[in-house]
Amino acid sequence: MRDPGLIIRQNSFIMPTKVRIPTPLRKLTNNEEIVEVNAATIGDAFNELQGRYPGIKERLLDDTGVVRRFVNVYVNEEDIRFLQNQQTELKDGDEISIIPAIAGG
Repeated sequence: MRDPGLIIRQNSFIMPTKVRIPTPLRKLTNNEEIVEVNAATIGDAFNELQGRYPGIKERLLDDTGVVRRFVNVYVNEEDIRFLQNQQTELKDGDEISIIPAIAGG
């Protein structure tokens, strides 16, 4: 019997991926620091987060659907801007980190 927490993509199972939520967004995730998504890509992960935590996607993406300039998203410490952005595929054991940029002076 297959775990209901897994999704199937091209005849393979996708394990849940951990997403680290930054402190400013935790009010949207009921103060959860780490949530799990069943997603094949970063874009799928954003969609699942939005379905579970309404309002989170608009904090991550601008009106054109691009990751906001002041939000950095990493998969295993690799910036998705240097990978395939929202089309970056996720695999078993991957971890997504959402990091707001910090301005200083």
